[in-house]
Amino acid sequence: MNPNAIVYTSNTGYTRQYAMLLGEKTGLPVYSLDEAAEKLPAGNCIIYLGWLMAGKVQGYAKAAKRYRVQAVCGVGMGETGSQIQDLRKTNRLSPSMPVFTMQGGFDLDRLGGVYKLMIQTAGKGLAAKKNRSPQEEAMLALLHHGGSYVSEENLEAVLGWYRKLI
Repeated sequence: MNPNAIVYTSNTGYTRQYAMLLGEKTGLPVYSLDEAAEKLPAGNCIIYLGWLMAGKVQGYAKAAKRYRVQAVCGVGMGETGSQIQDLRKTNRLSPSMPVFTMQGGFDLDRLGGVYKLMIQTAGKGLAAKKNRSPQEEAMLALLHHGGSYVSEENLEAVLGWYRKLI
């Protein structure tokens, strides 16, 4: 079944940006998870986008209880296309579920409370680590300087999957 909407949960805005861009490219309506509860009847087929925290796609479980999720997109600080097997395992996604990841961005000022503290703690641990990998160096630079990686290019895999459906 083809998805007929995009539903997302965003913490700092990067997931929302991807949802809106995906909506532009597919012509599908876009709703936050809260908006969808009011405007999108249960049982609809959706593409779900959620921000990542410790490998968990935020809001996915709630969305999956209400809608028929056709694909899951996780937006985090890691490179686009990375962490897919971890996402499958952590979120208990079936091998047949299309799963995509996109690099979002980082802005410490957009984080609040416990999330800000967690990121600061992780950054200190990464900074103290000897012999960092190139990916860890890139993550450390992102943590120190912030920035956005939201781009249409990072949506290519999910757009390719969607084009095959229609």
